[in-house]
Amino acid sequence: RLFARCGHVQSVEICDKPGLAEKKEKPTSKFFNRKTAKGFQVAYVVFRKPSGVQAAKALSQEGPLLVSTESHPVKTGISKWIASYAASIVDPEELKAEVDAYMQDYDKKVAEEEAKAAKEDGVPDEEGWVKVTRKGRKPGLPRTEAANLRVLEKEKQKRARKELLNFYAWQHRETKREHIAQLRKKFEEDKQRIALMRAQRKFRPY
Repeated sequence: RLFARCGHVQSVEICDKPGLAEKKEKPTSKFFNRKTAKGFQVAYVVFRKPSGVQAAKALSQEGPLLVSTESHPVKTGISKWIASYAASIVDPEELKAEVDAYMQDYDKKVAEEEAKAAKEDGVPDEEGWVKVTRKGRKPGLPRTEAANLRVLEKEKQKRARKELLNFYAWQHRETKREHIAQLRKKFEEDKQRIALMRAQRKFRPY
């Protein structure tokens, strides 16, 4: 709006601080990657024609440009917070439409890649190498944490079934000795609990 009188403005990019990096791609999503610059900002104004740059430089002689005017006021204070809160509320229908469109594009891309892989399957490249992929009734497991835990648990169960318990005489003696020790420990705990209950009892007939 401020530089429209200088020429057609192609784009405006607001950053936290000046930089020499190339302009980042404009985010296509309205709901994701909504990081905005805070505090003092730097704006890069791109004109369609070079003449717009010369006209913008000439504006410095007229004095500072007012961003907030009566016709276009800049919200501050509570009104700004209210507007920011209202903008943060996501419309479920609009979000669903964007997610559905993204998934359709993703499914289309995956289908194209699979078709390309199927077409190139078994065909040697320029150097004569043939790309081999794992397909069939048992495809590779997904490399996720849950899948890895399931595989480890199955291997642990297999090892437990293969182990022979109390196969040797010394293993049998150790098992009996541990069982007796646990019974003695439980007996002592029961004695202490009964003694505590007797001490806390108010009515003492004997």
